[in-house]
Amino acid sequence: MDLNDGLRAILKDHVSWSKRRLDCFIGLLLALIQSRHMNLTQLAVNFGGQATLKSRYRRLQRFFQTVVFDYDAVAHLIMQLFDFKGQSYYLTLDRTNWKWGKANLNILTLAIAYKGMAVPVYWLVLNKQGNSNQRERIALLQRFIRQFGRHGIQGVLADREFIGDQWWQWLTDHTIPYLIRMKDNQLLTNRRHAGKPVQALFRDLKVGEQRVLRKRQRIGDQWVWLNALKLETNELLVLASNQRLAQAIQVYGQRWQIENLFQCLKGRGFHLEDTRLTRYYRIKKVMALQAIAFCWAHKVGEWKHRAVKPLTIKQHGRPECSLFRYGLDELNNFLLKTVKSADEMLRFWILFLCPPTMIDYDRSRSGKITLRI
Repeated sequence: MDLNDGLRAILKDHVSWSKRRLDCFIGLLLALIQSRHMNLTQLAVNFGGQATLKSRYRRLQRFFQTVVFDYDAVAHLIMQLFDFKGQSYYLTLDRTNWKWGKANLNILTLAIAYKGMAVPVYWLVLNKQGNSNQRERIALLQRFIRQFGRHGIQGVLADREFIGDQWWQWLTDHTIPYLIRMKDNQLLTNRRHAGKPVQALFRDLKVGEQRVLRKRQRIGDQWVWLNALKLETNELLVLASNQRLAQAIQVYGQRWQIENLFQCLKGRGFHLEDTRLTRYYRIKKVMALQAIAFCWAHKVGEWKHRAVKPLTIKQHGRPECSLFRYGLDELNNFLLKTVKSADEMLRFWILFLCPPTMIDYDRSRSGKITLRI
């Protein structure tokens, strides 16, 4: 049994494709990890098989044109890989966008904050330019809740573009805490401070100081708790929440993890912007492929950091590279080997299939893995 057989055995429980289509997806997954570019021409070069390069390229085109994805099944696979079910986590919401020709490619992504790098679970390709609307955000959260419930959600973290009465009210009605940044010139609407910008309440803050207001303030039709921090750039970071949080600034810091995710999917990883696919339903399939590849690389990086060689911490206090990049390099090194032992292949199947809580690591050069059953 080779690596493809192992991946097929794992993925067939989550997708209802034929063997031919499943093999094509596995070939795409391995080609993406090796080429690190989401360009079909480069993927075709690394796609296995005896067919001509032109035939391989056409096969990949047909895959993204015709194959139907079950995105709920993909979400369940991702949640299983990291054992998120039954745990508590923060959801983070953001967009990534770029332009190819006249096409505006705009992806709204819902992810889970995890060890410095958000893990994508659901995404919505916006068939337009600019920000998402409140209905689209609610629809994305509703889909997540239908599949996984809301008991594990500690809160929703988002940047300044994710404000709105209807959106905030929906989160409050469903008892979902939120922590969302606001523009510092947002006007207050309560009687005492009506017409004043939010920054007026924090005018005396010095750089590095933060404050939580004792009373709620009204923004639009919503009563929210306000937290603020004066950044080193002299800019004011203002957070709105439907619950009073003592450590709001520290919690909100996890929102940046989704920016790290986008960097991994784009310039520092799989170069998503190199794709020449522009139809929104094809871009959604591309995101599914990238999400699974990202999760596999991240899990391999976790294993290598814990069991083989911990990442070196540099003088600036950060590791030499991310867990994702650490794992991606290890996967590349493995796939480039002409001879792969059965133990090596089993190791990478386990790292793909099993949640971290089921794996025991042996910190040695062999990086031996045993399952906790």
